[in-house]
Amino acid sequence: MNPLWSMSAGPVRKRETKTIILNILIPPPSVLMVYTLVVKQKLPGVYIQPSYRSALMWFGVIFIRHGLYQDGVFKFTVYIPDNYPDGDCPRLVFDIPVFHPLVDPTSGELDVKRAFAKWRRNHNHIWQVLMYARRVFYKIDTTSPLNPEAAVLYEKDVQLFKSKVVDSVKVCTARLFDQPKIEDPYAISFSPWNPSVHDEAREKMLTQKKPDEQHNKSVHVAGLSWVKPGSVQPFSKEEKTATT
Repeated sequence: MNPLWSMSAGPVRKRETKTIILNILIPPPSVLMVYTLVVKQKLPGVYIQPSYRSALMWFGVIFIRHGLYQDGVFKFTVYIPDNYPDGDCPRLVFDIPVFHPLVDPTSGELDVKRAFAKWRRNHNHIWQVLMYARRVFYKIDTTSPLNPEAAVLYEKDVQLFKSKVVDSVKVCTARLFDQPKIEDPYAISFSPWNPSVHDEAREKMLTQKKPDEQHNKSVHVAGLSWVKPGSVQPFSKEEKTATT
């Protein structure tokens, strides 16, 4: 079980079984390779999980650790075109619309086409879409916004903009334990801290060593993140100092 969240399993209707099995056993090869590439990128603060029912739908969450959107925990879904990678760019939709110039205030969809106007095979990658989704919270762009109110406030009244951002982050935090919007066994869901379950898992992850540490005496900082009891604030493993 991933210590940051628990995976909730929903019922699978019999008439869906054949389609689900086909999606699992015969997913598009290119999409499988794409997911492997995403994992290798080790994107900071971004976690992604393919759907159980379709390799063309991925669930994700972004942790924002500083800046205007600090403490934000934003869940989202990536929709990959059927003809990927020869079609349009993937879509990224936040479960809860975040107050941001580039996020549609009604649908929660991020303006991905702004960065990928024409999706180019072997040049553009889904991991770049995920990095873009993370970057928009640190570098605000107000040109041709999907949320004009957010854009105007950022330009004309940044204090009010900050206030609305804080409110938006609070809403997402308050609804963090809501059931996933899409019924899928692999949809990312959060559950309250349970010491009997999470303390042991946390200890194991904090004490484990990376494979390369077995053969290298140099110090590595493990990219482990945890949610403290009663909070959604990520904290990281303390860096060890080298012994001389």
